[in-house]
Amino acid sequence: MSKYIFIVLICFGSMSAQTLDTSKMDSLFNLLDTNSKGMGSFSIFSDGNEVYKKSFGFSDVSNNKRATNFTKYRIGSISKTFTATVIMQLIEEGKISLNTLLSDYFPEIPNAHKITIEDLLRHQSGLFNITADENLTEWMSEPQTRDKMMERIIKNGTIFEPKEKTEYSNTNYVLLSYMAEDIDGKDFRNILDTRIIKPLHLERTEFGNKINPANNEALPYDFTNSEWKLIETQTDMSLPMGAGAIVSTPTELNIFFNELFSGNLTSVTSLSKMKDAQDGIGLGLMKLPLGDKEVYGHGGSIDGFQSFAAYFPKENVSLSLTTNNLYTQVSNVFIGAVQIYFGMDYKLPNFAPIKTIQLSSEELDVYLGTYGSLDFPIDITITKDGNTLVAQGDGQSSFPVDAIEKDTFYSENVMIRLKFLPDQGKMIVEQGGQTFELTKN
Repeated sequence: MSKYIFIVLICFGSMSAQTLDTSKMDSLFNLLDTNSKGMGSFSIFSDGNEVYKKSFGFSDVSNNKRATNFTKYRIGSISKTFTATVIMQLIEEGKISLNTLLSDYFPEIPNAHKITIEDLLRHQSGLFNITADENLTEWMSEPQTRDKMMERIIKNGTIFEPKEKTEYSNTNYVLLSYMAEDIDGKDFRNILDTRIIKPLHLERTEFGNKINPANNEALPYDFTNSEWKLIETQTDMSLPMGAGAIVSTPTELNIFFNELFSGNLTSVTSLSKMKDAQDGIGLGLMKLPLGDKEVYGHGGSIDGFQSFAAYFPKENVSLSLTTNNLYTQVSNVFIGAVQIYFGMDYKLPNFAPIKTIQLSSEELDVYLGTYGSLDFPIDITITKDGNTLVAQGDGQSSFPVDAIEKDTFYSENVMIRLKFLPDQGKMIVEQGGQTFELTKN
């Protein structure tokens, strides 16, 4: 259910749809499969039609069941786009507005008299993120009542004032789904069925239950010590609700995004509001940083599942990737698929073992600092943790990089190579087949 952001933003140049290189696309996912680097399914729609689909790896390792195009995956926070769509429909029906206060429904929540529905949709409420609760692992796999969830939300309180800033919080969308239940007079599962799933004739999309492999539902895995390990602790879907409880397939995610952007789920005015991004975040949609392209979508992560879906309005193209294991962050594979689709230069990942070297903490000092460039959208700050070098893009998560030779570092998880030129105060960033030169500030 975590927020999905690009660790490093890829600055795409000009992209234009070309004849899809299906062989290269197949090679990308086959590499993940044969090297035990990922399992999942992928789909591309163009002009409303599926032009490519691929499943790789297993949905159920113990029973040797391969993933298929009908395998269901937990999609995590992509659920938020569904929830925001429901809220916009309720607004169009005159039952609420973006300015409706949280106190109209849950006055006991701190700052409820200041928090609007728009604040919740934009992650500007200031409410503590319920999935960051220090005791989460003790109760996440058990069914949760609304009363118990509300008790935790109230107890955890706020971390900033409404509209003060944007900070991702699953609490916002849990509350939005509770509000929808009160307004529609039915549980959120039925709301999704009535408002989205049945009208779009989605057969493999639903509010999730306990995973049932016999129904071609993927189980989540880690790959450790050369074997697949089932992730035993799995979130009960009564916890995330509208923040992350939906299961689906890439094909049906593409159907949903195509119908949403075709104006078949909300009005043009509502969709325009959903796309209106502040700090990259709209109303249940993220405006994605892909060079000169207009792209909207959302990512998701829950219990070892990672997913990403994006829609290109001008090209009328959507791509969706769902996984039940992935060695890297889902955006790195997703970006590669985007580059292949648009006929850009893309170097397939090389999974040959990389030999690392050990540098002392003192030897790392020469690399520390913040690096930036007018040609690169964010600054990258380099710090250290003992004798490990750590990189962090502005507003993004930090990640360690391993030394593979003097002045050169690599992260397999992020698929990024950093080469330093200490005498010149520069850092060369290589990712996704592209190279950027940044200068120390």
